[in-house]
Amino acid sequence: MRVLVVEDDRELAEAIGVGLRRERMAVDLAHEGNGALERALCTGYDVIVLDRDLPGLHGDDLCAELVRAGCRSRVLMLTAAATIEDRVDGLDRGADDYLPKPFAFAELVARIRALLRRAQPALAPLLAHGDLILDPARRSARRAGRVLDLGPKEFGVLEVLLAAQGRVVPAEELLERVWDEMADPFTTAVKVTVSRLRRKLGDPTVIETVAQAGYRI
Repeated sequence: MRVLVVEDDRELAEAIGVGLRRERMAVDLAHEGNGALERALCTGYDVIVLDRDLPGLHGDDLCAELVRAGCRSRVLMLTAAATIEDRVDGLDRGADDYLPKPFAFAELVARIRALLRRAQPALAPLLAHGDLILDPARRSARRAGRVLDLGPKEFGVLEVLLAAQGRVVPAEELLERVWDEMADPFTTAVKVTVSRLRRKLGDPTVIETVAQAGYRI
């Protein structure tokens, strides 16, 4: 899952970013509206966590611009304004959900995951292939009953491949969905992560490399 956090309070933005990365999400940060809009239109974020009161382009206007541009990212709007009118106005601008400040971090995570489920085609609660089972909600994976000790990137790659249901997933798509903007597009990170993941999954191998196309399960 890749998330863009747009928050002008840099300390809060960093704290949210650290927390979401611990939840195995790839997170980018933006601190003003115009730059956030540019990023959102160039990158396929699953969810955008959007502060309403932003410098430059206001959060309401940013949200409206995303809708006009046909952006498919789900938007969770954050704001210190908690009146019913404020919430209705934000939702009318195109936000998918609304969370007033201050908020509990656990609720933020739950709402982001709920938006992700709405952003994608309906999937079973468990992703499975043969004896390989991944539970996105519990962030756990097993093969033949054995618990797999996966790092965040390994788990993310496995989740994307299982959700693809046999479709070939290009390395570029894995890089965009699982890593953040600090990833070098020419890096071998995807190849190295897939190699580690194969070792942890054991035999027989379930991840196939399709020459000049990508990977599939």
